[in-house]
Amino acid sequence: MKLISLITLVFLLLSSCSFDSMFLYPTQIPAEAKNLTINTPTDTTIIYIDFINFQPTFRRPNNDIIDLSYTIESVKFESDNGNMLNGWMIKSKTQKAETTLLHFHGNAGFIIEQYRALSPLLDYGFQIFIIDYSGFGFSEGKATRKNVLMDGNSALKHLVSRPDIKNTNLVIYGQSLGGHLAAVVGEQNQDLVDGIVIEGAFSSHKDIGKETAGFFGKLFVQEQYSALESIQNFHKPVLIIHSSEDDVIPIALGRKIYDHANEPKEFYEIDGCHICGPRLYHEEIAEKIQKMIK
Repeated sequence: MKLISLITLVFLLLSSCSFDSMFLYPTQIPAEAKNLTINTPTDTTIIYIDFINFQPTFRRPNNDIIDLSYTIESVKFESDNGNMLNGWMIKSKTQKAETTLLHFHGNAGFIIEQYRALSPLLDYGFQIFIIDYSGFGFSEGKATRKNVLMDGNSALKHLVSRPDIKNTNLVIYGQSLGGHLAAVVGEQNQDLVDGIVIEGAFSSHKDIGKETAGFFGKLFVQEQYSALESIQNFHKPVLIIHSSEDDVIPIALGRKIYDHANEPKEFYEIDGCHICGPRLYHEEIAEKIQKMIK
């Protein structure tokens, strides 16, 4: 049975030329969808979407509009791969933004599930631009690792063209797969960013392939691009956040990125779930980001 299992695994790995299905689990929005319901431990929010420009309106189940403490501007822009992507620019209604965060989310879900990941930082002088990669949410195209990288670079290019980020610091904040992406995009665009934050990320596709599928995962996974390689060529401030209790990506992979990063750098070990840092440690993380870019 073990031999059959190994043969099956090898066949599955070899049958895919890109192995994208090992890394990407996109959620796409059906074209006929009228609204989306988000349940949290404290309430239920119904998000109505204008399917022309994807602008969201947040309402209670009784149809009352929710008065958010921030604004959301839905943005459409073209990736270098030709796909039209959707992003949200999120700004506090009360705090002036001194730093813009470009948020790269993980390998699953989409904007509506992911935007709250960094929203606690809005109270500390940050504005946040979050995008959906090709094939995720309202974004066009197919979810591939090649497209993810092109989308990340295109999002940064679009962001720096906006007048509302002038006179703000610009930091890429990536979580999980997005943390791996942040190192690569940051290294390729060092003149455009002031630093990067990497939370709960893997060091390379081969490393996480090994964690997922053992020796054969590392042997057959094609790297394409690697945070481990990119971080060695990045010469701006780096903050790496990883939970000692992370049961998705081992903290050892986060430390591996840190060990290969250049100064100035900081490793912030936290407790709690995978990529829950801003929700559990928002004040501390905000302070660390502000400190690293001064």
